[in-house]
Amino acid sequence: MPQFNRRKFLITAAAATAGSLFLHSCGQSNDQAQVEVEIDPADAPETPTVRLGFIALTDSAPLIIAREKGFFAKYGMTDVSLEKQASWGTTRDNLVLGSGGGGIDGAHILTPMPYLLSEGIVTDGRPVPMYILARLNVNGQGICLSNDYRDLEVGVDSSPLKERFAERRAAGADLRAAMTFPGGTHDCWIRYWLAAGGIDPDQEISTIVVPPPQMVANMRVGNMDAFCVGEPWPLQLVNQEIGYNALTTGQLWQDHPEKSLGMRADWVDQNPKAARALLMATLEAQIWCSEPENVEEMCQILSRRSWFNVPFEDIIDRSRGIYNDGIREVTEQPQLMQKYWRDNASYPFKSHELWFLTENIRWGYLPPDADIQGMVNRVNRDDLWQEAADAIGQGSMIPKSSSRGPETFFDGKVFDPEKPLDYLKSLEITRI
Repeated sequence: MPQFNRRKFLITAAAATAGSLFLHSCGQSNDQAQVEVEIDPADAPETPTVRLGFIALTDSAPLIIAREKGFFAKYGMTDVSLEKQASWGTTRDNLVLGSGGGGIDGAHILTPMPYLLSEGIVTDGRPVPMYILARLNVNGQGICLSNDYRDLEVGVDSSPLKERFAERRAAGADLRAAMTFPGGTHDCWIRYWLAAGGIDPDQEISTIVVPPPQMVANMRVGNMDAFCVGEPWPLQLVNQEIGYNALTTGQLWQDHPEKSLGMRADWVDQNPKAARALLMATLEAQIWCSEPENVEEMCQILSRRSWFNVPFEDIIDRSRGIYNDGIREVTEQPQLMQKYWRDNASYPFKSHELWFLTENIRWGYLPPDADIQGMVNRVNRDDLWQEAADAIGQGSMIPKSSSRGPETFFDGKVFDPEKPLDYLKSLEITRI
């Protein structure tokens, strides 16, 4: 069960003058009692309006639930627009525009992207300063293979693919592994997995970009050999018998960081109270999503046409820690399931972001001399997370350090955030 601080706390919401509102209390469904909420104009958001992007992935659930269950409105953010994005490239483009240019102010986003935007790496050299306010989840991604490799029954060890890839290349096959954005989390996972098995992801197979909702359809028509993406798409692949899941990414790195709530820095700087309200609502939604009794309702909400437009059956099992990979026995592995709040899932550890940036150096997206610690200090706003957590009565959940310390991967490699260069030197396949 999640560790929650049940201390009662004052709820504040935006209003021109002090008064009261009737809103549903935290975590209650719409048929439960309403509670009176005090409105304190001293804490009122500068604006109740914000435009946020999301992609149809279960790790966007905290933002969707914050909207559906009234948490945004509860804290005065009464005009939150959640806008479905076609791809991570579209998310990037809309963040560049900002809401003033018809785009968005923030997004459910791949953790490395705010750094790539802030540095101008993916915006033609034009920096778009960003902040990371929270981690939205840990775990919950999948690496999948087409049925062409079913006989190999590949799992965490990718090395059985090396010989098969060589045979297929010799026969003229164009081998492709899909991820969702260069330098993003899915790119990092599939590259790490292949390289750990002795397969160079740039020489022995091509990595291509495919938007998450299009992964299964592209596998169906034979456009790729492998892909890495978040749920619900790996389970949908299995349910449609188009391929199988080699692994879920928690097997690569237990409780690894994944998506974040990323915001344009100028929006946060201009609207600090609104940013705080937005963050408070998101954290409260993460707590709600982490309660076992809410999982079925969460998945029913996500499955709706207005959000994911996928069958409930493609979402529910993985959200309960039940894994059918399409080739082995169905197992219950709750330690690998997507987490939103438990085990400090929401806290944006700076050490985790150092790993992503180190991997971006590894694969040539960032120069070897990049000041990654300086980048993290500019983008990561764990100070705002701490303020929001304390404000909603969750101060006891603030970690003692912004580093989770050394992390050990499935192949025995260790990333010490104090010594990222040592980690890079330990890797056999790199671009540096």
